[in-house]
Amino acid sequence: TNFTISSPANAVIGRYNLILQVTSGNKIFSRFLGQFVLLFNPWCPGDDVYMANENERQEYVLNENGIIFVGNAKYIEARGWYYGQFQDPLLNICLTMLDLSLYYRQDPAIDVSRRGDPKYVGRVISSMINGNDNDNGVLLGKWQGSFHSHENPSRWDGSVVILQKWRQDNYKPVQYGQCWVFAGVMCTVLRCLGIPTRLVSNFNSAHDVDRNLSIDKYYDSSGKSLNISKDSTWDYHVWNESWFIRPDLGTPYNGWQVLDATPQEQSK
Repeated sequence: TNFTISSPANAVIGRYNLILQVTSGNKIFSRFLGQFVLLFNPWCPGDDVYMANENERQEYVLNENGIIFVGNAKYIEARGWYYGQFQDPLLNICLTMLDLSLYYRQDPAIDVSRRGDPKYVGRVISSMINGNDNDNGVLLGKWQGSFHSHENPSRWDGSVVILQKWRQDNYKPVQYGQCWVFAGVMCTVLRCLGIPTRLVSNFNSAHDVDRNLSIDKYYDSSGKSLNISKDSTWDYHVWNESWFIRPDLGTPYNGWQVLDATPQEQSK
């Protein structure tokens, strides 16, 4: 006997048990047939992550290799990065990541019920890529001091070894990451779950701490610099964009959505 499963386009992603149940008179027979995994589907027009262009799907969902641009505006460096989103056992690692999050631990039922929403899943993953908020996240960030006892962030060239090490160390944050490493791993996890994702590099990146939309510097009457403002301009910063619609905001906001897993400041 052949049968077909047709899932709703907004169904919750994750692992499912498939059980065959036969009712005969007042007797019910059940048989476990196996497990399957449901993911976001950029090929499905009804899915929030639907991407109409096949070339873009090939690049932002299926491509396991990419380039990350770092350095500074005058000396831009192109780093090769292996996303490896289809390598075994990354799918299981990515699904486990959802279950390790603070969102799941605080309310498992509500968390799982929201996993059909790429906005929500992107939010959870952006939190879990870094381990700086004590949530068993993948990478610990470090920008100063010595790296001699652990991996210097500049030595990483792909996500697979990082995610495998995270699992092997019983989900203890891997040391260390910086912005392009967080972004590379985040891209792997989101593509693995079926969400089209890319990396964005920005040079002379303004870091406006007090949210007045300007980078402020203060000087005294003699021209001496006063160390008052914490505003700064970084040589570069790398983050992610994922493709999905925004029914909460309206059609003009559909498309690429910014996600940033670098834990420089507390989220929200």
